[in-house]
Amino acid sequence: MANVGLQFQASAGDADPQSRPLLLLGQLHHLHRVPWSHVRGKLLPRVTEELWQAALSTLNPSPTDSCPLYLNYATVAALPSRVSRHNSPSAAHFVTRLVRTCLPPGTHRCILMVCERSDAFASACALARAFPLFTQRSGASRRPEKKTVTVEFFLVGQDNGPVEVSTLQCLTSATEGVRLAARIVDTPCNEMDTDTFLEEIKKVGKELGIVPTVIRDEELKTRGFGGIYGVGKAALHPPALAVLSHTPDGATQTIAWVGKGIVYDTGGLSMKGKTTMPGMKRDCGGAAAVLGAFRAAVKQGFKDTLHAVFCLAENSVGPSATRPDDIHLLYSGKTVEINNTDAEGRLVLADGVSYACKDLGADIILDIATLTGAQGIATGKYHAAVLTNSAEWEAACMKAGRQCGDLVHPLVYCPELHFSEFTSAVADMKNSVADRDNSPSSCAGLFIASHIGFDWPGVWVHLDIAAPVHAAVRWTPRRGTRRGTPRSAGSCDAAAPPGDAGLFTSLCTD
Repeated sequence: MANVGLQFQASAGDADPQSRPLLLLGQLHHLHRVPWSHVRGKLLPRVTEELWQAALSTLNPSPTDSCPLYLNYATVAALPSRVSRHNSPSAAHFVTRLVRTCLPPGTHRCILMVCERSDAFASACALARAFPLFTQRSGASRRPEKKTVTVEFFLVGQDNGPVEVSTLQCLTSATEGVRLAARIVDTPCNEMDTDTFLEEIKKVGKELGIVPTVIRDEELKTRGFGGIYGVGKAALHPPALAVLSHTPDGATQTIAWVGKGIVYDTGGLSMKGKTTMPGMKRDCGGAAAVLGAFRAAVKQGFKDTLHAVFCLAENSVGPSATRPDDIHLLYSGKTVEINNTDAEGRLVLADGVSYACKDLGADIILDIATLTGAQGIATGKYHAAVLTNSAEWEAACMKAGRQCGDLVHPLVYCPELHFSEFTSAVADMKNSVADRDNSPSSCAGLFIASHIGFDWPGVWVHLDIAAPVHAAVRWTPRRGTRRGTPRSAGSCDAAAPPGDAGLFTSLCTD
């Protein structure tokens, strides 16, 4: 699947399914609204109108169902007919599953996605997740031919009609961002170290005409970035703070997206065990999502000033590794006593949000991280957790999640009750909570917020995306799923999903 190119077109044209295999996908009541005249050119001469209607009549989604139309060259698949209020109306997670299990094989294939216009964005992002870009399977190198999947949307409902060129371009930008984020997350640390991640940032910057700002290694220490430097100083490849800045004329506000980019998390000297360390290549998912979303937003003409801040480090072990009991001075000017080196994500993000506030002058700061294993207990495997000082932005994040398929649910925001968990006798705070039974995901987010101040007048939003990785990581075609090792509620900084670029882009375009 790694050599598959996605093409979004207003019309995929007609073709014999034996030469161009076809998947027709949508909710059953939407599929019934597709006229035979629209699909006949994609199905004839292999599938007649009578066979098409008979296949629709046999579908009984619970929650999904599929029916082969002609051998393994043409298939129709039905999404859930209804979803609950905390799910995306697009049923995006099921879109990804059905594509991976039902799309016929072939070099040139077609997907006809039947949905309402309001679900097109989420459906496109879900389709993109079905086609990861990274693989090191030896067989892939022996199959250099480029495969293509052409996607055509057939819109039903009140706002139906053809898909505009501008919409197709938006879908292309968003899905390229999703696949970029997923590729970075999939790539192991022996290839995606901090040096390589910086190269990815520079590539996006060159494409957009932006020269990144990079602060690295000993300069981090000199300039006071004790969080990023302390986490990454033991690694072979030094830590870095990198920034891409989009500054259009006429901007009325300044927004900063801050991503946690731990390219590998051993836990440091508070080392993870043999069952919890595998998968920690995904701990850079927040930074990967920021990079993919920033590229998509700028390509779509984002009108306000937008900074993408990447906090990059490898949480490794060695003679210079941070020890429990060490005290670090962070960029905010606050001191932190380290009581758990595996609670490292909040340290790098604390420096990132402080920089966004003090140096970039951001009015809105949104950080995203694979922060806590407890997030999966709080909001589950499919819903990222949002913690924010703004009720309006809390609602906006939930709405954006439903629109794009990257689901979000709120955490408790109550610093006056929770921040005392970080009390230290010798520093301004510790970096890990005293009581792990007291809303640890909320507490971890509050640690980050404390470095811009709970009385800061701007908008702060924190997204914890740790658990969705276990629901969204690479689907194995026709053989179920391949999941990472679940994290315990007591774990601190966790692993990352293959990209929440869609959520960021939805917030931009809403």
